[in-house]
Amino acid sequence: MAHFAPPGPLGFGGAPLGNMFDVVDEATAEAALVAAWDSGVRYFDTAPHYGSGLSEHRFGTVLRHYPRAAFVLSTKVGRLLRPDASRPENPPFKEGLPFRVEVDYSCDATVRSIEDSCQRLGLAQIDIAYVHDLAPDHLGDAWTEQFEVARKGAFRALDDLRAQGVIKGWGLGVNRTEPCVRALEEADPDVFLLAGRYSLLNQPALERLFPMCAERGVHVVVGGPYNSGLLAGGRNFEYQEAPPEMIEKRDRIAAVCELHGADIRSAALQFCAAHPVVAAIIPGAKRPEKVAENARLMAATVPAAVWDDLRHEGLIPADAPVPSEA
Repeated sequence: MAHFAPPGPLGFGGAPLGNMFDVVDEATAEAALVAAWDSGVRYFDTAPHYGSGLSEHRFGTVLRHYPRAAFVLSTKVGRLLRPDASRPENPPFKEGLPFRVEVDYSCDATVRSIEDSCQRLGLAQIDIAYVHDLAPDHLGDAWTEQFEVARKGAFRALDDLRAQGVIKGWGLGVNRTEPCVRALEEADPDVFLLAGRYSLLNQPALERLFPMCAERGVHVVVGGPYNSGLLAGGRNFEYQEAPPEMIEKRDRIAAVCELHGADIRSAALQFCAAHPVVAAIIPGAKRPEKVAENARLMAATVPAAVWDDLRHEGLIPADAPVPSEA
């Protein structure tokens, strides 16, 4: 079957607008989404988890002003939101909406989750549903048991909803490759949202997952192309303080980029987008100026000598596609 994939190369990731780590006011959140649209972005990703519904609410407030057929929208299933006036904490999000998050990968919860998302968004349809955080970093050793719940529940529900035309495609939204590989072996996904597993610093998806995706005609949306900010000048890697070896590697990559007059952030974005299975990349942004900057960085020239030197110094794998070869 033909697999549905979102438009790229640049999309908009919605976690920051759920007040991830820091509170974003409504005007700034709206301006960031408008800036994404004005920059040509036509793929938007959000999730119930992001601010306990806050990100979805903000997305809908803005996206309802644009023709529905003009953009692709994805959200996620696997967490239901229950009203709770005590506003329970939902790390790493700050000051979310008054809901309690419940993990549930069953069939009924999946259908309910999509209906609830449509309500929060104020839109009649989403295009892609990702099964969220069905992976060991979220579920620990229980992930294999929960995968079975999802295989018999969420996966089947999403297959049915796709067949009915309620959604156009589904996949997993995770930070690990193992669940994606297993999903390809046991189900019929269209696209994966994979964060932090394919970047200028780190490419564990290259060896097994990406070849499997290419064989099946399944695409990948790359989340976290800056590796939680380390490739954009920050100190975090995978949502925590970066280990010294990753800082050293970042610095070596930056030195190569600087030698050839390139911005490491441009190299980071363009490297992720160059792989044939990658449909889009979704760097997070809280402010409109950052959104516009990402669009500029995506379009900036990175000399071919950058990629040659990075390969020669062993800083990227020899078999990783680069933009000059795309």
